[in-house]
Amino acid sequence: MAESASPVTDTPVKARGSLAIGVRRLRRDRAFLTAATVVVVIVVLALAAPLIAALTGHGPNEQFNETGLSEDGIPVGPNAEFWLGTDQLGRDVLVRAVYGSRVSLVVGVVASGAAVFIGVLVGTVAGYFRGVADALLSRLIDVVMSLPFLLFAIALVSVVGPSATVSVGVIALFSWGAIARVVRGQVLSIREREYIEAARSLGASRIRIIVRDVLPNLVVPIVIYSTLMIPQAIVFESTLSFLGVGVVPPTPTWGGMLAEASNNSMYLVAWWLVVIPGLALLITTVAFNIVGDSLRDVLDPRSGRAIGGRT
Repeated sequence: MAESASPVTDTPVKARGSLAIGVRRLRRDRAFLTAATVVVVIVVLALAAPLIAALTGHGPNEQFNETGLSEDGIPVGPNAEFWLGTDQLGRDVLVRAVYGSRVSLVVGVVASGAAVFIGVLVGTVAGYFRGVADALLSRLIDVVMSLPFLLFAIALVSVVGPSATVSVGVIALFSWGAIARVVRGQVLSIREREYIEAARSLGASRIRIIVRDVLPNLVVPIVIYSTLMIPQAIVFESTLSFLGVGVVPPTPTWGGMLAEASNNSMYLVAWWLVVIPGLALLITTVAFNIVGDSLRDVLDPRSGRAIGGRT
């Protein structure tokens, strides 16, 4: 009796690249998906700030002394007209919070981008050229990382005057040291590999080797540190605004809103003045940190963290 032959399936096996595998892992990471959704919502709210102001009929600096303040001059709480209440000047807290998100996101992204650019440039030069350049730039990195941020930031802003541009410059100036040190270590390892030696033996210039062979291998740490530096920059900006040396009032910022709530202990009678900007700052920084951690888990296999099981 002849045995029946089992059917042979000709289903092709598709090879997945590292990018496809990384995307698949991220899609299975609930923490990343939740945090990424929160980041998208915050960005959408920031972009839609003028629409929200038009919907409520309240400008970010418009004062409503009759409806926004009680007879005793106390801010009114959340109600049908002011969804998140008003501040001590009768301004809509919701509108000011969404406009404040614009400042925080712009300062955070621009400052972190500038810091990453400086750090990658300094770290690459120090790691590849070594010698005197490495010694001098490494000492410069140590000096930058040892400076007390707030003390020097306040001193610098007090000289040139507070503004959003100055805040970006100050944050970038004191934030590039960490990524420069990481990039330097990566470049020191990359420059000794065989394909770099082969490029040198073929007569490739140093600039060509750096641009075509070194920098592409730095994409992973650059992406990771860029994502993780955004929440740090947002916190730095809020700290400067809270201390009165950041963005100039009446431009709404989360740090400035917290500073105004602390004046005359207004938060004791109007809790929303602290809770709303505080929650916005907390949720934003936590969401960006989770996104950065998830990207590190996927892009850096040496991190040793499993998706869905953070430590």
